[in-house]
Amino acid sequence: QVQLVESGGGLVQAGGSLRLSCAASARTFSTYAMGWFRQAPGKEREFVAAISRSGGNTYYADSVKGRFTISRDNAKNTVYLQMSSLKPEDTAVYYCAAGYYNAHKGMVGADYWGQGTQVTVSS
Repeated sequence: QVQLVESGGGLVQAGGSLRLSCAASARTFSTYAMGWFRQAPGKEREFVAAISRSGGNTYYADSVKGRFTISRDNAKNTVYLQMSSLKPEDTAVYYCAAGYYNAHKGMVGADYWGQGTQVTVSS
C-alpha cells in the first residue's frame, strides 16, 4: 500500500510559478513510475507528466511541455512538479499517482492516487 500526499497548490497570477510536491509513505516508492494528472471543473482527468522509476525518463502532455518539469528524489520518497509560465487554463486539481511508465503515453495503470491539491491561476 502506498499513500500519496500532495502539497504546494495555491493561487497564483498568470505567468507565475508553483512547485507541487507529492510525498509517498512506502519504501517501495522507487519501484513505481510517478505521474501528475489534473482535473478542471466539468472536465475529465487528464495526464500532465510522468517520470520513470530512476528519474532518467520523463514524458509531458503537449499542453505543458516546456513550462512544467517533473522530477523525483527517491531518497526522500517525493516527486515534484515545477510549474512555470502558468496560464488560467492550468487551473485544476492536481493529483499525483504511482504506476507504470510508458514511453509513448507517459503513464499507464496507476495503482495509487493522492487526494489532490488545488491550483488556481488568475488572469
